[in-house]
Amino acid sequence: MKNAGFNGEGVAAIYRFEMARAGRTLWQSLVTPVITTALYFVVFGAAIGGRMAAMDGISFGAFIVPGLTLLSVFMQSIFNASFGIYFPKFTGTIYELLSAPISSLEVVLAYVGAAVTKSMVLALVTLVTATIFVDVRIEHPAIMLLFLLMITTAFCLLGFVIGIWAQNFEQLQIIPMLFVTPMTFLGGAFYSISALGEPWRTVTLFNPVVYLVSGFRWTFFGIADVPVWSSVAVMLAIIAICLTAIAWIFKSGYRLKK
Repeated sequence: MKNAGFNGEGVAAIYRFEMARAGRTLWQSLVTPVITTALYFVVFGAAIGGRMAAMDGISFGAFIVPGLTLLSVFMQSIFNASFGIYFPKFTGTIYELLSAPISSLEVVLAYVGAAVTKSMVLALVTLVTATIFVDVRIEHPAIMLLFLLMITTAFCLLGFVIGIWAQNFEQLQIIPMLFVTPMTFLGGAFYSISALGEPWRTVTLFNPVVYLVSGFRWTFFGIADVPVWSSVAVMLAIIAICLTAIAWIFKSGYRLKK
């Protein structure tokens, strides 16, 4: 999979194909996650939120908006990227991709780029939906978009790795369902970890999702459970680890040629 120069046409072709597939599965890729998130806002924001005490001077309904947004983004980023690269393996067209005049970097750019685009759209639609139920303010909108882009990129890269690793549809869902979802619920999506007593607060700090949720929430309300620089460091670390894993996969051919 070597190419003398940047194959923009190849990258664009894969990107357009992936975006077209998202259009054909619009209900699954956008409508269903938005409806599910809206139900969370109805239950936790409107129904329960009115009976919950404010957190750091912020109403409970508004406080959980960043966490709920990321819960949806985490899952959809992984699923979008993993299904995108898994289907060529499943149908056998991965061999055509491997023999095409397009580099491994360009393949990753196309598939992950499409997944990031879909996840960003989902996140923004989710935030617009949230404004229907609660009063949402964003103190640092530009930084919020940058954080969102970094987070979606990190989890789309993770999804790409999972898509190559998975050998069946069940394995595609193991990591998102058994690890990412519990880590999100235990990562401060619905509460501030400052409310936890010891030793649980210290234990929670080993959960990387805590740093992502905290940093993203800071862009909304200017408050954070951990230093913002540590949130950035965790995001960059996840991206670096995933890129390293992807580079090794393409170099070794792990589960690409078998």
